[in-house]
Amino acid sequence: MIGETIETTGSREKERVKQDAPQRAILKVDRLVKQFTVGGRGFGRRAETLKALDEVSFTLAPGETLGLVGESGCGKTTLGRVILRLTERTAGRVIFDGIDLFDLSARAMRTLRGRMQIIFQDPFSSLNPRFTVEATVTEGMRIFGLASGRGLRDRAVAMIEKVGLSADALDRYPHEFSGGQRQRVGIARALSVEPDFVVCDEPVSALDVSVQAQVINLLIDLRDEMGLSYLFISHDLSVVKHISDRVAVMYLGKIVEIGAVAALFANPRHPYTRALISAVPVPEPGGRRKRIILEGDVPSPIDPPPGCAFHPRCPRAQPECAVQEPPLKRPDDQTMYRCVL
Repeated sequence: MIGETIETTGSREKERVKQDAPQRAILKVDRLVKQFTVGGRGFGRRAETLKALDEVSFTLAPGETLGLVGESGCGKTTLGRVILRLTERTAGRVIFDGIDLFDLSARAMRTLRGRMQIIFQDPFSSLNPRFTVEATVTEGMRIFGLASGRGLRDRAVAMIEKVGLSADALDRYPHEFSGGQRQRVGIARALSVEPDFVVCDEPVSALDVSVQAQVINLLIDLRDEMGLSYLFISHDLSVVKHISDRVAVMYLGKIVEIGAVAALFANPRHPYTRALISAVPVPEPGGRRKRIILEGDVPSPIDPPPGCAFHPRCPRAQPECAVQEPPLKRPDDQTMYRCVL
């Protein structure tokens, strides 16, 4: 189990970052909506609206890692891309360090991008095969004017060594590296411009389990050393449990539960969260967990069911779940869930 092979590193630094960080949100997502139009265009075909994000709201503190989990197609990657304005929103706001990103011009947004970066899922397609590692890592430094001339090479050496590669890697091309090494190059590229916030879009899902542990440990060490805030997107709950401070659970474009990692795993409140956690293998020999099997498939985001979108698959559904959307409940400052129970 990856959760067992990863060593807990940088815990003291992590606590120091949290204590020193000001009590404010570096990122606030407020009722974010993203819709896509599908179909249409001739021969009597009707255009339909796919709601990928449905009024998503959360905050992220400096130095905090928020894990984002859910089944494939629930909108996790779309959320990360809309937050960074790689995809435009339909409605809602994204406030980064007090700045509404969707109020910015294209030029102002380019200036701010150095503080917001992304680590992509696939280390094989996210690197330009025509660029050496040095060109990849220094491109952002050059764009944002962080160094020039010999200073670019020196910063690239420092960055590539920080992610666990040697300086001679700078003169090589992506095809000369393994998947784990490529992902380290991708991490170096993202962090080379000294960001404050990083979207980690399933950064270890394409890697072997042993390599996953190395990359997760690296991300933890860099977060603690540089005071980074992560939105960590993953479908692997054991990884999310290890790296996250809080966890948000998405279903059909909507966050159905969010809470501190220890509390959420110990006492999940939403039936969907319970089902996801029940599927995580127990690492102890002979250990077993009662599995909750969800019936049916995820509904179409083009034609979601009325009321609670999860009710057709929910083992604890009540009659009112098919009629009205469940209210938002906040038992404490760090916990939120949507369920009638």
